[in-house]
Amino acid sequence: MDRKIIWRILLIVVVVGTAVFALVQKRIPLGLDLSGGIHLVLQVKTDDAIKAELDDAALRLKTMAGGKNLALGEWSVDVDGLRFQIGVPAGTDRDALRQLVDDYLPEYSVDAGSNSWTFAFKPNVERNIRDLAVRQALETIRNRVDQFGVSEPVIQRQGIESDRILIQLPGVDDPTRVKAIISHTAFLEWKEVLAGPAPSRDVLLTRTGGQVPPDAEVATEEREDESGAAVGRDYYLLRKAAIVTGRDLRTARRGQGQFGQPVVNFYLVPAGGDKFAEFTAAHIGDPAAIVLDGNVISAPVIRSRIRDEGYIEGNFDIETAEDLALKLRAGALPASISYLEERTVGPSLGRDSIVHGVRAGIIGLIVVIIFMVVYYKLSGLNAVFALLLNVVIMLGAMAYFGATLTLPGIAGAILTIGMAVDANVLIFERIREELAVGKTVRSAIDTGFSRAFGTIVDSNLTTLIAALFLFQFGTGPVKGFAVTLSIGLMASMFTAVFVSRTLYMLLLAGRDRVETLSV
Repeated sequence: MDRKIIWRILLIVVVVGTAVFALVQKRIPLGLDLSGGIHLVLQVKTDDAIKAELDDAALRLKTMAGGKNLALGEWSVDVDGLRFQIGVPAGTDRDALRQLVDDYLPEYSVDAGSNSWTFAFKPNVERNIRDLAVRQALETIRNRVDQFGVSEPVIQRQGIESDRILIQLPGVDDPTRVKAIISHTAFLEWKEVLAGPAPSRDVLLTRTGGQVPPDAEVATEEREDESGAAVGRDYYLLRKAAIVTGRDLRTARRGQGQFGQPVVNFYLVPAGGDKFAEFTAAHIGDPAAIVLDGNVISAPVIRSRIRDEGYIEGNFDIETAEDLALKLRAGALPASISYLEERTVGPSLGRDSIVHGVRAGIIGLIVVIIFMVVYYKLSGLNAVFALLLNVVIMLGAMAYFGATLTLPGIAGAILTIGMAVDANVLIFERIREELAVGKTVRSAIDTGFSRAFGTIVDSNLTTLIAALFLFQFGTGPVKGFAVTLSIGLMASMFTAVFVSRTLYMLLLAGRDRVETLSV
């Protein structure tokens, strides 16, 4: 046998064997519409990130100015106007203040008034902050979902500069818990308690003349009875500046307290541990409030110096303790989010979709096989063999690369079946034309493949380009269709041209002259 044919056969065996091995070793993951699960569309409220940036810039400016003996007044934020205003008392060294602003707030343009200065974003700053907020939210949500243990989740941004995030969680049937884990900001702080607990705000502020000091804030804690039911609120006066925050966390996980109740153990990074150790050593016997998203969850008394680890007590059960630890590990969301769309797909609907989709594919395959055999006779069997290999290679490639199979993906596979034999139709019709003008069988086959090749490449390439655009800019099911179609197109190029040609080469091998060809 010709060495060229042997190498062709070996290559086909390797490709098909690899596909079969991938199918045996790995399963093709199913999309939400086939396996059931939760579909969510979230919107990141980027105005929160704008306000946080303006507040942070104003606080930084006031703090740095105080370090240089430049006393500034109170500030106010205008989110819609993308600016903040801060009081500049008479007698303030304005040249020194201007130099401070130039050094530390280069992203702001300054309008220096007589009693106050106004700081506004320079061009593109707003856009960058909003984009960063969405990307940070996307990463935080992805971390939380990964730790939640969902297999093959889809978490992506809808559009290039959109503030919307698409989430698809196959196999999950508890949307309430998922939404709580995803949307909860989980910003943790440890703060010094200046006064409290008190049964009301008025009682709390008795010692301060009914006013909240500039460096303090009021926070509340839900008071609960033994069964965990809310029976009122306790009020605390806390220092604004946090001792340590969730950003100083190294990790957190659920544990057991001294009486067997669920707690959340936390571990701080070295820098955070140093700050915490310094504070706790100086405040033994005093309470320190653990504040989660602005609410006090507990205010234990410091019994000893604590350095880099401790635990959070609360009215936790195992699940809520696990969820809080998960949210602390994943980090805080940079802005709040709202739910624009929510759908829950039942697994029974997914099973029905699989059954109907596979049935449609099998019927389509049978019809194509019958047509090719009836119309092209024995050459049709050549196309049928190549088509079956195309299906095996396509499924094997999807399993190997972990491509998710969706209902539109099944539609893409069925479409690929028709497109796979389209290349064979072009080749066979060209061979018929060459035979009609009197060429030999061997010459007609060679000419048919060579002249049809360019047309096949052009048609498949243009479809592949369209599929790539669908994959790049589509979401969810559209991507599933694009992936299946792209893999099927590349597989059909291999089977229709390379495999079919090899089969004809085997037919003609060792025969000096072939008078007829069943085509």
